[in-house]
Amino acid sequence: MEFPFLFADWLGKPVWMWLGFITIVIALLVFDLGVLHRDNHEIEVRESLILSSMYIGLGLAFGGWVWWQLGPEPGMNYLTGFVVEKTLALDNVFVIALIFSFFAVPRKYQHRVLFWGILGVIILRAIMIGLGATLVSQFSWLLYIFAVFLVITGVKMLWIGDKEPDIGNNPIVGFLRRHFNVTDEHHGQNFFVKKPDPKTGKLVWVMTPLFMALVMIEIADVIFAVDSVPAIFAITTDPFVVYTSNIFAILGLRALYFALAAMIHRFHYLKPALAIVLIFIGSKIFVADLLGLEKFPAALSLGITFMIVASGIIWSLVKTRSQPRDLTEDIPHR
Repeated sequence: MEFPFLFADWLGKPVWMWLGFITIVIALLVFDLGVLHRDNHEIEVRESLILSSMYIGLGLAFGGWVWWQLGPEPGMNYLTGFVVEKTLALDNVFVIALIFSFFAVPRKYQHRVLFWGILGVIILRAIMIGLGATLVSQFSWLLYIFAVFLVITGVKMLWIGDKEPDIGNNPIVGFLRRHFNVTDEHHGQNFFVKKPDPKTGKLVWVMTPLFMALVMIEIADVIFAVDSVPAIFAITTDPFVVYTSNIFAILGLRALYFALAAMIHRFHYLKPALAIVLIFIGSKIFVADLLGLEKFPAALSLGITFMIVASGIIWSLVKTRSQPRDLTEDIPHR
């Protein structure tokens, strides 16, 4: 029996490649929620590191398959995108921890919020990357706009430094409280519960802090995607490589979160390294033009990116080795 539609082209790749990737992602999500976390429990650092290692290993293995199936250049572009997105995701961990702290989300329910948050991210990134790929294919000059944006963002990050977001005064939180029924009390793992309306006494659906935390995490990802999507398109315009490297990096974020949340202060100097990475990725398209190259060499791009990120991590660990601190100390709760 033949299935010719599987070999039809979709966004530059056969349909079977896209279906294969989607199947892997669904299988990982089902395994995570249905097997590893059937019951709500606090994820300890050891479990977090084991799960994160598994996801990183799977991401790298898929990168090896991309290398074997599509060639060395797409393979190196995948690995570069994977490293960049993973580094950007580390920056996202601090914001997620602030959100959980503000809404006082119990540790045993944090994985549930992150799971559904990641599911939303997969859908949102698919829309953004699909739109970006369509625009870039029609207007190639957009790559230069992305490049300039990345350079400006990197310089701004170096200049301003760390600035803690004010969750309490966030307009999204204010909008939810004004226009929807909300409760400040947690009700187990429920996102919504029925409670009597203060005015009518009738039972109405009410948002719990767990759902509000989920909304804020999704909003935070959209903001972070404004950096990460242009960054990956500055590396490669292949939608398959862009999306798969992006999603494999994000899939392991919830597993890595619980280990990093306990020691995020040890990565104080990672943000400047990330800023330099964004400046490098944005500027290499102009460097390639100045040197008369069709593209900046993929191997050199991967090597420089990895060197910058590794230097930031090592320098952070060395400089903060005598500065133990709990991430959530001094963070006000709602």
